[in-house]
Amino acid sequence: MKKLLSLTFLFVLFSSQAQYAIKNLEGYSPQMGALISMLDDLKGRVEWHVKDLDQEGTDFLLDDQANRLGALILHLAATEVYYQRATFYDEKLDENEDAEWLTALRLGDKAREELQGKPISYYLDKWEEVRAKTKEVLKTKNDEWLLQLRDSAPGGAEYNYYWAWYHVMEHQANHMGQISLVKKRMKDDTENDY
Repeated sequence: MKKLLSLTFLFVLFSSQAQYAIKNLEGYSPQMGALISMLDDLKGRVEWHVKDLDQEGTDFLLDDQANRLGALILHLAATEVYYQRATFYDEKLDENEDAEWLTALRLGDKAREELQGKPISYYLDKWEEVRAKTKEVLKTKNDEWLLQLRDSAPGGAEYNYYWAWYHVMEHQANHMGQISLVKKRMKDDTENDY
């Protein structure tokens, strides 16, 4: 029985993975294409979790310290804007010009108050605009740019832009888990109302 279960598991695993692949994309250098492929895969999976939320779901708060799901999507976009500025232009977000992005980046009380009342499509559209810019600029870069070691990380450690953009993906994956948890709890709260 254990052998049958193991074989079934492997079949499901490999058959489901057969339709997914990290690809080098046309118009990008090999490493850059793989990076964009991974960024887009994660973005698609996050979007899948939230795309059908109604207004109540978009603005749902698990508790008074939690973040709304719409705010989390804008937070992911803001994180990407932060890394665009840092890696493409060697700049930081400006307190005045980038107030909306900074609110979304920092989350907290101000975001809980301000980032609500808009449909999930608003937040997804903003993220899509940011991603389009990321892809536009990364298309002009090459693998050498991505892999070149730099020495201005905190503590003077060496890093490269591949690591920076890997962190963007890691950040998206962490919040995808948070979004899944909130959606499950939202569903549990709804079922408990009856």
